[in-house]
Amino acid sequence: MILRYGIIGSGMMGHEHIRNIQLLDDAKVVALADPDRDMLMSAARQAGGNIRTYFTHQEMLADGELDALVIVAPNHLHHPIMMDCLKTDLPILCEKPLGVTQAECEEIAAAALPRKAPVWVAMEYRYMPPVARLIEEVSDGRAGQLRMLSIREHRFPFLDKVKHWNRFNAQTGGTLVEKCCHFFDLMRLILKDEPVRVYASGAGGVNHADEVVDGKTPDILDFAYVLVEFAGGARAMLDLCMFAEGSYWQEVISATGNLARLDAKIPGPARFAPGGKERASQFVIANRGTKQEEIHEIHVDESILAAGDHHGSTFFQHQKFADMIRNGGQPEVSVRDGLIAVAVGAAAEESVRTGMPVELNLTHLQGAA
Repeated sequence: MILRYGIIGSGMMGHEHIRNIQLLDDAKVVALADPDRDMLMSAARQAGGNIRTYFTHQEMLADGELDALVIVAPNHLHHPIMMDCLKTDLPILCEKPLGVTQAECEEIAAAALPRKAPVWVAMEYRYMPPVARLIEEVSDGRAGQLRMLSIREHRFPFLDKVKHWNRFNAQTGGTLVEKCCHFFDLMRLILKDEPVRVYASGAGGVNHADEVVDGKTPDILDFAYVLVEFAGGARAMLDLCMFAEGSYWQEVISATGNLARLDAKIPGPARFAPGGKERASQFVIANRGTKQEEIHEIHVDESILAAGDHHGSTFFQHQKFADMIRNGGQPEVSVRDGLIAVAVGAAAEESVRTGMPVELNLTHLQGAA
């Protein structure tokens, strides 16, 4: 049986999802929806040309003949699109963030709760091979009892998107929601605990100070520090810089316990590297007992690396999503996971604005899907 995918949104990530679905066995993108004609036609060519195209997702849903939906529209459109898609009986993979506010995410969670078909929130960073290795080793007790988790992302500025939608807090949720909900999801996953307090400090005005879009100056953050306290006493920190495109390691994730520190080191996308050459990522164990480091290079098949900017993680995520559709089971990244990631990011944005720590009360979210 060939799984028939319909994709809503045909921008950069829409193209990446198409390329990765094409690498799956017995899977095919058969329908695309996007109001932007140029992007829609480009995505249709990427998908092979013989494909149904629509300018609205409602038309695509009405025509049917689909086995799964992938939502890759701009952030501020996730909520209205999801509310329509949740009325179907199709499995859904929704790109992060689930919504641009906690309230939007709670509405989505409430609508998703009674449906039988699964909803998976796309958190690709879980599936980057060095990050997946770190998660596995932490779970196996290699670091001992975790007390500290740090995530550093020093990267290139936000890319140009259609109508520059990613330049404004109202359309993205803010940088700490748009870019960083991935990292808040990883913090919960690695620490196996819930966040209770967030403090953040950050600013903008470096990358986009000279830009004007429809008479408005971009208001997103360019850099920030975020400290997250967890119920069990562990602390996690995010160090974000959006104007450090020369960094060899774009992301470094360090989990430190009483036995060892485990590092996942990820270079930036190949297209931003000198010569456009893909660089291997690393997994490093700094053992407290031996006082020595073990360094393991992580290699991924070239065809998988070539399908996107996320070191194969989009492909590995799609493998698991397709397996869930075929064989049953629950999404590895639930609506509740997506909701809490946005809640932490929104709290961090609030903390930047107010200069005050923000308390999180997530107990009322226990019933979310």
